Amino acid sequence: MQIESGKFYGNKHDRKKEERMDNNTNDVRRRLIISAAALPFAAAPVFVGSVHAKSNDYPNRPVKLLVPFVAGGGADIAARVVAQKLAGVWGQSVVVDNQGGAGGNIGTGVAAKAVPDGYTLLIPSGSILTVNPHLYKTLPFDGKRDFAPITKLVSGPHVLIVNTNFPAKNLKEFIALLKSKPGQFNFASAGIGSQTHMAAEQFLHAAGLDATHVPYKGEGGIYPDLMSGQVQFAVGNISVVSGQLSSGRLRALAVTSATRSSILPDVPTMAESGLDGFENLAWFGLMAPAKTPAEIVEKIYQDTARVLSDPEVKARFQQMGVSTVGNSPARFADEIRRESDQWQKIVAARRLTVS
Repeated sequence: MQIESGKFYGNKHDRKKEERMDNNTNDVRRRLIISAAALPFAAAPVFVGSVHAKSNDYPNRPVKLLVPFVAGGGADIAARVVAQKLAGVWGQSVVVDNQGGAGGNIGTGVAAKAVPDGYTLLIPSGSILTVNPHLYKTLPFDGKRDFAPITKLVSGPHVLIVNTNFPAKNLKEFIALLKSKPGQFNFASAGIGSQTHMAAEQFLHAAGLDATHVPYKGEGGIYPDLMSGQVQFAVGNISVVSGQLSSGRLRALAVTSATRSSILPDVPTMAESGLDGFENLAWFGLMAPAKTPAEIVEKIYQDTARVLSDPEVKARFQQMGVSTVGNSPARFADEIRRESDQWQKIVAARRLTVS
């Protein structure tokens, strides 16, 4: 993959093929989903699922939460906490399936083509549905057409981080240093179009800065390179990087929320540090393939909202610096639309494109 003059060039990926089969004996229409092993970044067993699932017996077999990123990032962490609790509520296994690649587009494309019966659900980051449609010229899914929003799971700030040897000790010094050497510093992200990428782009745009983007295949790989100095800074998910910050292996300069984080109370907000009105919150949600029966979507929403209101779950996420949400499908859909409009303007202003 090459990055040049604000444009990104990546390989095209084959889309997963679908075949339809008619069961003449039972007159029930079924869809055979070809194993995701046919995709270069995915692996999953072949299965046949009925599209006529009923809410009164849902779920009666294991449910898959598809995370379109590699393990170790914010979406993966959120998925595993929720999966464990939903398994207890449903009395069925809830399996987290990581299918990363292309800024989350590969796995999201797989989820879009899954049988709409509630047994394959997507854990998207905010950027997949609000940024990527404006960033990529082609996508293996249509965010508006292919998914039924269920709920936003968690939301929390990003944090601007550097290694302990970086000369700037606060945000004002950081901005002054980058302005004195435009384009000479680089920043890491979890991938092109990821929330960590776009949070950095929003910050650079607000501060009038220029830096070189170094995309990784997931957030987990960023921080060893940041600690060693191979990259100079990142705007990371607070839930992922909090351990390195508390141990002193990395240094936080500012958080992107409107108020200070409860787990980093001594770290100022970007607004406090001179970027008036700046705010950026990462989030991870839960979605089903379009045409999933409404009663199934409603049951998943009600059960997930119950999980997110569990004091143990709320406390666990709060320890990571994020808050549980659990909004309704309608409100979640409205937030996605509004956020998409906001990111469209930033993508255009930063002249970001992917070919």
